[in-house]
Amino acid sequence: MQASQFFDQTLLQKYNTSGPRYTSYPTALEFNDQFNQVQFAQAVANSANRELSLYVHIPFCHSLCYYCGCNKVVTRHRDKADIYLEFLAREIRQRAPLFKDYTVSQIHWGGGTPSFLTKAQISQLVNLLTDNFTCADNMEMSIEVDPREIELDLADHLAKQGFNRLSIGVQDTDEKVQDAINRRQDTQFIADFIKQARAVGFNSVNVDLIYGLPHQTEQTFGKTLADIKLMDVDRISLFSYAHLPQRFAAQRKLKDEWLPNTQEKFNLMKLAVETLCDYGYEFIGMDHFAKPNDELAKAQQQGKLHRNFQGYTTQGHCDLLGFGVSAISAIGNSYSQNIKELKGYYQAIEQQDHALEKGLMLNHDDLIRGEVIKSLMCNLFLDKNAINQMFNIDFDQYFAADLPLLETFIDDGLVINTKDHIEVKQKARLLIRIICMSFDAYMKQHINQQRFSRVI
Repeated sequence: MQASQFFDQTLLQKYNTSGPRYTSYPTALEFNDQFNQVQFAQAVANSANRELSLYVHIPFCHSLCYYCGCNKVVTRHRDKADIYLEFLAREIRQRAPLFKDYTVSQIHWGGGTPSFLTKAQISQLVNLLTDNFTCADNMEMSIEVDPREIELDLADHLAKQGFNRLSIGVQDTDEKVQDAINRRQDTQFIADFIKQARAVGFNSVNVDLIYGLPHQTEQTFGKTLADIKLMDVDRISLFSYAHLPQRFAAQRKLKDEWLPNTQEKFNLMKLAVETLCDYGYEFIGMDHFAKPNDELAKAQQQGKLHRNFQGYTTQGHCDLLGFGVSAISAIGNSYSQNIKELKGYYQAIEQQDHALEKGLMLNHDDLIRGEVIKSLMCNLFLDKNAINQMFNIDFDQYFAADLPLLETFIDDGLVINTKDHIEVKQKARLLIRIICMSFDAYMKQHINQQRFSRVI
C-alpha cells in the first residue's frame, strides 16, 4: 500500500475539523435517560441476532498515566477488585436469562486495566461468564494488558482460561516520553511477553501507540516504530493524543511546551502511517493497521468489515452486551450505557441488579444512515442498490438533501458518486469521518463540534 497518497497536506488542512469516530450511529451523545430496562428487554426479544459479543469493563489501574482520558479508578488495593467482581456477578446473573437463546462468539475485557486483576480473580470472572452464557467452542477471547505490573507467566494463565487475543498498551518506547506521561515500562519485557503469549497459543497480538505525546520527535517515534516491528505483532492501533486539560485533570501535568506543535504532530502521524505501510501492514481505517493475512484485512478486502464501540471488528453480526461501570451495549435496534461512576454503579446494582443509565431506540432513519456510515467507514464504498433493497428506498431521492454535501469532496477528487455507488478514494482515508458527517442527521444540531476529536 502506497502511503504517500494519503498526505495531500492542502486537503488535510482544509478538512481537519472535529467529528465523531462513528463507533456507533447515532453517537453516544444522543443517548438519553428516557431509555429504560423495559425497552432494553424488548430490544433483546425483538433482535434478529442470536449471536452475542460480551464486553467487560475493568476500571482499575495501578497508577495514573497523565495522558489518559479513559474511565478508570487508580488504586494499589487489589481487594477493591473483589468488591467490584461481586457487583459484576449480580449484574451478569440479572442480564444472562434475557440471553438464554444466544451463543457467545466473542468476549473482550477492557478498561482501565483488566490485568489489574489477580490470576484468581481472572479465573473467577471467566467462570462467571462461561457459567451464565452459552459459549461457542471457537469463541474469540481478548484482553487488554498493561505490561508494567505483570509477570511472563500471566500469558500462560490467560491461555489456560481460554484467551486467544491480546492487546498491549505500549504508547511509546522512549524513556523521556514515558517519564513525562508517568508510564515507564520495559520494552524488552513487552517483546518477551508477546513471545511467550505466542508460545502458549495466542493467535493474535495488538499493540496501541499514541502520537502527539510530550517530547516525541520524528527520530524518537521512528525508534518506537522500529521497536514494534521487531515484536512482529498482528495489529497496531495508532491513536492521536487529544490534549484536553480542561476535561482531564491529569493532563494538566503535561506542559504545553512539551507537546509537538500542529505541524510536528502531523509529521509524526505521517511518519507512522508511511512506516507501518512500508513494514507491510494494511491501513485498515483511521487508526488501525493489520497484517495482510489478519482477519481485519481480509474482511475489508471482502467488503465485510464492521465497526462497533470496540472499533473495527469482524463480528458485526453479533449483538453487543456490556458489563461493568460505563459499559455500552448494542442490542437489536438499541444502544444503552451503564452508569459511569463507580459509586453510582454500585448503588444501582444494589437497588435494581442492573446499572443501565441511558440509551436510545433507533428509528428507521437511524438504521438507514447507520448502515450508510458503517459501509463508508469500513470499506470506503457504498452500494446504493444494496441499501435500496435493504430498506426499500430510492437512495438518491432519500438523501437528496445530503448528497450536495459531498460536492466539495467530489470537486477535490476524494469521492466518486454515481447512480449505483459512492466510492471514497484511497487518498481520502484520513478524512473518512468528515465525509461520513455528510449523512449524519444529528450533526446539524451539534454546532459545537469540539465535543468530538479532531481528524488529524
